[in-house]
Amino acid sequence: MAALQVTDATFEEEVIKSDIPVLIDCWAEWCAPCRMVGPIVDKLAEEYAGKFKIAKLDVDNNRESSAKYSITSIPTMLIFVNGEVVDGLVGAHPEANIKAKLDQHLAK
Repeated sequence: MAALQVTDATFEEEVIKSDIPVLIDCWAEWCAPCRMVGPIVDKLAEEYAGKFKIAKLDVDNNRESSAKYSITSIPTMLIFVNGEVVDGLVGAHPEANIKAKLDQHLAK
């Protein structure tokens, strides 16, 4: 199961209104570190299914959401709980670091 692809048009419905926490991976096709993190994000989407919504936002094609959340470097991962950004990671991180962040926000 791959991560959900989110766009400016679906951001509010999929992220802001989500009834479970959301990790959104802000990335771009040309970004080498983003491509390194991509498979980890897809793996986590499967592992955390039902507990965390794991999504990806292509910053090149979704400039409105990128600007709203001040995404200035990629990859950037944002964690939303109840429609609010509560945490995040900037740069390419190993799977263990990402999982540790996710686990901090489970069942709160």
